[in-house]
Amino acid sequence: MAKATRTAADLKIGERGVICCFSDQEMSLKLLEMGCLPGSEIELSSKAPFGDPICIKVLGYSLSMRLEEAATINLM
Repeated sequence: MAKATRTAADLKIGERGVICCFSDQEMSLKLLEMGCLPGSEIELSSKAPFGDPICIKVLGYSLSMRLEEAATINLM
């Protein structure tokens, strides 16, 4: 049975992960420009009341994104 890929959208508040790769080529360009680089550690710092958008910490700053975008960030 194949192991399920864990994404940034799966993180709980305070949980950390390391970016492995991206599942959407088009979205990956936007995320790379925002500093989401493979090998970088991210931490989920907060979620909106209904869970979308979320705020992650990456490379020393906070970045807000939709769950749909976070789901394209695969973690190690």
